[in-house]
Amino acid sequence: MKTIGLIGGLSWESSAEYYRLLNQEFQRRLGGYHSAPLLMYSFNLAEMEPLQRTGQWDKAAARMVKAAQQLEQAGADFLLISSNTMHITAPEVERNVSLPLLHIADATAEAIGKAGLKRVGLLGTAYTMEKDFYKARLTRSNGLSLLVPQKTDREIVHRIIYDELCFGKILQTSKEEYLRVMRDLVRQGAEGIILGCTEISLLIKEGDFDTPLFDTTAIHVSKAVEFALQD
Repeated sequence: MKTIGLIGGLSWESSAEYYRLLNQEFQRRLGGYHSAPLLMYSFNLAEMEPLQRTGQWDKAAARMVKAAQQLEQAGADFLLISSNTMHITAPEVERNVSLPLLHIADATAEAIGKAGLKRVGLLGTAYTMEKDFYKARLTRSNGLSLLVPQKTDREIVHRIIYDELCFGKILQTSKEEYLRVMRDLVRQGAEGIILGCTEISLLIKEGDFDTPLFDTTAIHVSKAVEFALQD
């Protein structure tokens, strides 16, 4: 059984979900008192968010590399970054550690492929919806096409993540805004919706929407547990 190295605190609200889901999935698969063997490095988001907002991705990457190296030295067997946005630093992390990094976009693309879908909508932070680091990874070599909300709706989705979900604020009005944006993506031809921020599943749940949802947090966790249990 492999030890998971989890880079968290991006935000701690979604990291708590990772911790809960990882342990639940280990117990579901193995039974008894089983829980997830893991090590976590938890960032102070107050130090990382300004780097994101001001585009200082090189400084953010340096901090992510340091966290990954500390997890490697502590005995982790592979790495998870518990944030879609911070996978912008994944190439730099991979270059500076010898551990496998399970990329959240790869796991999500695999899940969408298994569902047989080709055109999906993407919700996430503005960085995830607008930059290529995530979208290109999703669409690489699998024929998948992506739709993102219009600019004003991207701003709404981003604001709710940073001003509410990162603080554990779950508001019905914000849920209705998300559902409206999701319906608009479906009208444009989306066959499914990627919940491409690890906080979104705090707000939008299975059963809230008729179109298939791809919860990247749950997908990432499932892939991690599968990898941890491989011989």
